Amino acid sequence: MSVDLRPSGPFRLGDRVQLTGPKGRLHTVTLREGGELHTHHGVLRHESIIGQPDGSVVANSGGHEYLALRPLLRDFVMSMPRGAAIVYPKDAAQILASADIFPGATVVEAGVGSGALSMWLLRAIGPAGRLVSFERREEFSEVAEANVETFFGHYPKSWQVVVGDLVEQLPQVTQAGTVDRVVLDMLAPWECIDAVAEALTPGGVVLCYIATATQLSRVAEYIRHSGLFTEPEATETMIRGWHVEGLAVRPDHRMVAHTGFLLTARRLAPGAMPPDVRKRALKKPSYADADVETWTPGAVGDREITDKNLRKRVRDAQRAAEGARQAAGDRSDETVD
Repeated sequence: MSVDLRPSGPFRLGDRVQLTGPKGRLHTVTLREGGELHTHHGVLRHESIIGQPDGSVVANSGGHEYLALRPLLRDFVMSMPRGAAIVYPKDAAQILASADIFPGATVVEAGVGSGALSMWLLRAIGPAGRLVSFERREEFSEVAEANVETFFGHYPKSWQVVVGDLVEQLPQVTQAGTVDRVVLDMLAPWECIDAVAEALTPGGVVLCYIATATQLSRVAEYIRHSGLFTEPEATETMIRGWHVEGLAVRPDHRMVAHTGFLLTARRLAPGAMPPDVRKRALKKPSYADADVETWTPGAVGDREITDKNLRKRVRDAQRAAEGARQAAGDRSDETVD
């Protein structure tokens, strides 16, 4: 008998709930037996939320009302425990479109970070697809796995997390020429381009998510001069909200501007050489050897997280995953009954 694990129906123990309180302040909690949300407005008991339908309004001990909703994926990734910086929803949406992620696709990503992009990719490829996520740090992979399980309520069968270096491990977990899409979210993606080219099927897409202009320049030049891909294309995405109230219609004072660049290219068939490549080969290179020093990972920089802080985030993510498993089990029991 099939089990309905959709995030719908009355709130249950273990569910993740987004509460919008006075003045629009947001709180995201995991419903627990005896749990409480304490604010300077009063105490909101979790038991007052459990059993209520999605979109209900509940009051705390001080009479202040809160709107209770299950978080959308975009809400969840912004409030979940983080081991590493996340891919923002605006960029995740563009990645799905630019890389043409489709149901049933075989996708490789590196690194997995906190699992934000993994969730978008898993939903896009569906149960018939396959996602292989590489992460060098085991602590980050633990946070990501717990976050993914928390959101889906189970560990996706279509997902494989590999702790290690993509260049070394990719040939061991995928066959050459069988990967449809590769998404690289890392400090030095150019180090992986040759291994990615070997894994990609002809016509497959590689997409690099990179933060700085120096990184963008180096990976573009590496892809261009490899002769294995089409001409790389680079974009960035900015989102500006609007205030709409009666005739008061104007742009918001703040916007989500630069978070990263997206660079895409497609794998050429073996031995293929587009006409523009022949012309470009006769031109003077666009950079000199001295420029390479500016492109090193050390010069680009990387923000480190302390081990103590990271261990706390792992614990937070795993506790949320335990609650999600409990909520999924309750839904499963109700469906069977």
